[in-house]
Amino acid sequence: MKSYYSSAVMQRLRGRLERLYGRRAERCLSRLAMLIGRYGIGDDPVPAAPRWSEKDAVLITYADMIHAPAEKPLYTLKRFLDSRLEGAFRTVHLLPFFPSSSDDGFSVIHYRTVDPALGDWVDVRALGERFCLMFDLVLNHVSRQSGWFLDYKACLAPGRHYFIEPDPEADLSAVVRPRSTPVQHPVHTRAGERHVWTTFSEDQVDLDYTNPDVLFELLDILLFYISMGARLLRLDAIAYLWKKVGTSCIHLPETHEIVKLFRDFLEIAAPDVLLLTETNVPHAENVRYFGQGDEAHLVYQFSLPPLVLHALLRGDASALARWAASLADPPPGCTFLNFTASHDGIGIRPLQGLLAEKEIGWLADEVRARGGQVSLKRDSDGTESPYELNVTWFSALADPDPERHIARFLCSQAILLALKGIPAVYFHSLTATPNDQDGVSSTGRARSINRHKWPLAELEDQLAKPDLPGARVFQRMTDLLRERAAHAAFHPDGTQRVLDFGPDVFAIERAAPDGGERLLAVHNVTDRTVQVHLPAGSGASRPLALRPYAFEWISPA
Repeated sequence: MKSYYSSAVMQRLRGRLERLYGRRAERCLSRLAMLIGRYGIGDDPVPAAPRWSEKDAVLITYADMIHAPAEKPLYTLKRFLDSRLEGAFRTVHLLPFFPSSSDDGFSVIHYRTVDPALGDWVDVRALGERFCLMFDLVLNHVSRQSGWFLDYKACLAPGRHYFIEPDPEADLSAVVRPRSTPVQHPVHTRAGERHVWTTFSEDQVDLDYTNPDVLFELLDILLFYISMGARLLRLDAIAYLWKKVGTSCIHLPETHEIVKLFRDFLEIAAPDVLLLTETNVPHAENVRYFGQGDEAHLVYQFSLPPLVLHALLRGDASALARWAASLADPPPGCTFLNFTASHDGIGIRPLQGLLAEKEIGWLADEVRARGGQVSLKRDSDGTESPYELNVTWFSALADPDPERHIARFLCSQAILLALKGIPAVYFHSLTATPNDQDGVSSTGRARSINRHKWPLAELEDQLAKPDLPGARVFQRMTDLLRERAAHAAFHPDGTQRVLDFGPDVFAIERAAPDGGERLLAVHNVTDRTVQVHLPAGSGASRPLALRPYAFEWISPA
C-alpha cells in the first residue's frame, strides 16, 4: 500500500481528526490509511478528466420509478433510459435502493445490499455502463430494523455505542428540525428503557458521530459505493449530523469538519468522485457547505425551486432576478446543482430573507389550490410553520388553459437549464406527472403526491400519443437537454450575468469559460406577450416578441 503519511492531505486529515476526537486522532489516522484501497480503488490519485462540462445533466429517479411484469425494476429502468434518454443526461441519481423500512428508502436497514425487489448490484453496475451514477449516503440515521439498532437494543457491540441517548429531561428546545414529531423516542433495551435521538421520525434513529467507529463505518460504506460504480455521493441530511445539547444541532462546526474530512479522504482514495451536500436551508447557510473550496464539490440551489414557482405564478421575476444577481461564484472546483423538482417537496426555509412572509403564505395557498399540501415543522417557540410544499412540479404550475400550462412548465425548465451550474431533472418533470392523490391516500404521507410509480406499458402508451401533455413535455425536455449540451456557454464554470428587462422577463447572459461563446437566455414569466428590447450586439435588429411563457436562447450573430 502506498504511504500518504507525509502528504499535505494526510496532515489536514490529522488536524480534522484532532478537532473531532482529540487524543484519539492518531489511532483514527492509522485506521484511515488502512481503509484506502480496501475495495481496489485509489490506485490513480489524479483525476483523468475535467469534473464537469456543459454536457452534464442529472436525472433524479427511484429504482422502481418504472415497472413491468416479470422484470426487476432496475432492469426495466435501464431499458427505458438506454432507449430514450442517452445524450440528454450524463448522470443518473439513483435514489436509495437498499432494503429500508420507511420514507421510500431513506430509512436504511442494510447499506451494502440492493433491495431484492428492485434487482441486485449487477443491475446497478449495468446501469452505470452508459450513465455516471449518483448514490445517496444516508449518514444521519438508520432504520430501527437495522442490524446496528438491533444490536443496540440487545446491548451488543458495536451497535450499543452507535446511537445518541439524550436525557429525557434535557432542554432540547433550541434544536432546529424539519419535523414536528418528537426529537427523542423511548426504546426498550436489554438494559431497560432508553431514549434515542430521532431528527426525522421514530423509525429513523440518529447515529452518534462523537464515536469515531460510526464515522469509520460510513467511510467504509462510501468506499464500497465507489467500488460499485458511484461517481457522485449525495450526503443526505448532512446539516443535522453532529448533536450537542444546548445548541441548534444544525450546521455545527463538527459537521463541517466531517464534510471536509470526506473531501480530503476522497482526494486520496478517489479524486474523480464528487460530494454533494443536501441542506434544505436558507441560501446563506446552504452555500457554507462549499467551505473555502474544501468541502462539498456541489451544493443544491434550494432557493431556486420556490423562487421560480413564485415568479411564474405571480407573473413577476423580480425576486428571482434579485437573488440570481446576488449569487457569488462558487469557489474554484465547486459548482451548484440546480433543480426545480425532486423526490421531496419544495422547501420553504430557503425563501427566508428572499420573499416576504405574506408572499410565502400566498405561494402556499396557490399550491393548495392546485391540489398540493403544505408540510409543517416545529419551531423553537413550540409553534408550527410551513416547511415544505408537497405537489408535483407540473401540477404546481397548473393553468386553466392547457396550452398555457405546458408553456409555463417548459419556461420553468428552460430557466433551470440556463442557469450557471449543473441541472438536475426529476423523472416526473420529464413526464408531466400530475399529483398522485391516490398515493397520498394509500400511504398517509404528503410526499407520496410526487412519488408516483409508472407501469411501463402505461407510460409508453402516454408517450406515444403526441397530443398528450406527457408526450409533449417529454419530447421538448429531451430536445432542450440535448441542445443545452451543444453550447459551451452553458459550461458550469462559465460566467453568468443577470440582465434587467423589467419584472416580466427573467434574462441572463452566459459565456463559456474561454469566452468563445455567449448566449442570452430570456424568459417571459407572464401570461401575455411582452416586447423585449435586446442589447446591442445581441444579433437582433428589432424587439423580440415573446408570447406567454415563451423563452429564447439567443446567440449573438
